[in-house]
Amino acid sequence: QIELVESGGGLVQAGGSLKLSCSASGRTFGSVAVGWFRQAPGKEREFVAAINWSGRNQDYAAYAQGRFTISRDNAESTMFLQMNSLKPEDTAVYYCAADRRAFREVVPTTPALFAYWGQGTQVTVSP
Repeated sequence: QIELVESGGGLVQAGGSLKLSCSASGRTFGSVAVGWFRQAPGKEREFVAAINWSGRNQDYAAYAQGRFTISRDNAESTMFLQMNSLKPEDTAVYYCAADRRAFREVVPTTPALFAYWGQGTQVTVSP
């Protein structure tokens, strides 16, 4: 069992930056891939980025590539999402999630592969 808590959301102007954090409790954090998803009002939840259990492999949505960076600190059971050059269309609730399977080398990108979810943190980007 893994419990996840996001933080770091807020209001920022277009072009600005935010760093989201996801703190995990549970002994298995270091053995599972973790990722970020987001959901804007009236839209489906979509993949943002994910990182495998060791941190060696990452995957990004096309819109996040080059602007967002995902990282993890297994010693601190924490994951991060550095978001730069933010745009109004990045406005959404951002959720962190943990893989249902341990030691998966391929980075998971679909919600069905993630068993544990945080409550979300709001990110609002003003024009």
